[in-house]
Amino acid sequence: MIDPHSTSLGHVRAWVFDMDDTLYPREQGLMRLVQARINAFVVEAVGLEPEAAAAMQRQFLDEHGTTLAGLMANYAVDTERFLREVHDVPLDGVEPNPRLAERLKALPGRCYVFTNGAREYAHRVLERIGVADCFEGVFAIEDGDLTPKPNPATFRRMLEQFGIDPHRSAFFEDTPKNLEPAKALGMATVLIGDGHGKPIGPHIDHVAPDLFDFLSDLSFKDAA
Repeated sequence: MIDPHSTSLGHVRAWVFDMDDTLYPREQGLMRLVQARINAFVVEAVGLEPEAAAAMQRQFLDEHGTTLAGLMANYAVDTERFLREVHDVPLDGVEPNPRLAERLKALPGRCYVFTNGAREYAHRVLERIGVADCFEGVFAIEDGDLTPKPNPATFRRMLEQFGIDPHRSAFFEDTPKNLEPAKALGMATVLIGDGHGKPIGPHIDHVAPDLFDFLSDLSFKDAA
């Protein structure tokens, strides 16, 4: 396991965060609800049984970054309906986190959200956690014209939209492969969680089980 504090992040002035299973713990179960909605959509749109639809979801996620991107590459789908229906989930299980809000506001520089989720859904979740006012901007799947992470062009588009210098930025994410283009562009990379059982390669600078604990332990005494 990589020591999450082996390297200083004192140079960072743009803090970019994935949202789902990153800004809140995976155990709160929100993504299970979203995935169930995706499964129901695939069952109806493609005509598969639920088990086969779930296998297709996993395949498309691995090959295309999102199920929607895989559906778009292989089927004629109503993308607006997909985004609306799969993200229309209750947020009761997501716990407000005022301590995280305090820690985000204490970071030197500006904070942003970079998510493969829909824009309206992202704002709902951020409001629920209580961190919406911590971020200068949110880059949702619509902002990348439905091209998701880890597509490098979407990363470049996000950086350009917010005017971020990748060499003075850090990206926090729960999916290891989504950190690869960030590292290639010069961003510091932080994996939150266990990587969902995927390999943790050299493109990951830091690993942290919990975002709040990681941010709380950071020292900026040598910040430049």
